[in-house]
Amino acid sequence: MAELAALWIVRHGESTGNVAAGAAEASGAELIELTHRDADVPLSTTGEEQARATGRWLAGLPGSRRPEVAVVSPYLRAVRTAELVLAGTGVPLSRDERLRDRELGILDGLTGRGVRRRYPQEAARRERLGTFYYRPPGGESWTDLALRLRALLGDLRRDHAGRRVLMFGHDALVFLTRYLIEGLTEADLVALTRQQVIANCSVTGWTADGTGRLALDVFNDVGHLRRQGARPTREDEVHAEPV
Repeated sequence: MAELAALWIVRHGESTGNVAAGAAEASGAELIELTHRDADVPLSTTGEEQARATGRWLAGLPGSRRPEVAVVSPYLRAVRTAELVLAGTGVPLSRDERLRDRELGILDGLTGRGVRRRYPQEAARRERLGTFYYRPPGGESWTDLALRLRALLGDLRRDHAGRRVLMFGHDALVFLTRYLIEGLTEADLVALTRQQVIANCSVTGWTADGTGRLALDVFNDVGHLRRQGARPTREDEVHAEPV
């Protein structure tokens, strides 16, 4: 299958859920105070500033380096990020549910402390199975995310071969895109997640290297935010299930 010319994935800007999750973890609470379902969590004021700053960075790229097509998670925080980043660019944007965040089932809305206190058997099962394969009741494992992301990447390669594609998604999807494109092992992926927290509006990207493969150019980069005067943040998603 022909390769893309370039691929980027941008994590959404800081959300109100990120802020609430951080506050819940810091206070030792078991529940994260959320007023929206996960799909409807909006950006915070800081998140909107980050998205606009990312848009200014994108607009400053040479035409030969800008994305030609964009795909976004249907979750509100990702859609709003994409809209702000792409405003005025004319880049076509489509939504794809395969880029949605991981579904946590019965653990949704719980902090790490909440999982251990309310579902100790699940905490123990997760410890035994490991991050990659553990699937919470009613939720998804990282391998489930990998399967839907693998299908999406295959469709993008088929439909947009030779073009530059920009994706907007969530922190786990950034890690898993690296896993799939670079052929990482489970151990590689777990080590990476322990070393890094994916920053809001960070950029991770690959460029075709002339051998028919995509080579990593940049990972979890927020230099564009600092240059544009926006504050970087590295909050975890709307759950605090440590990797």
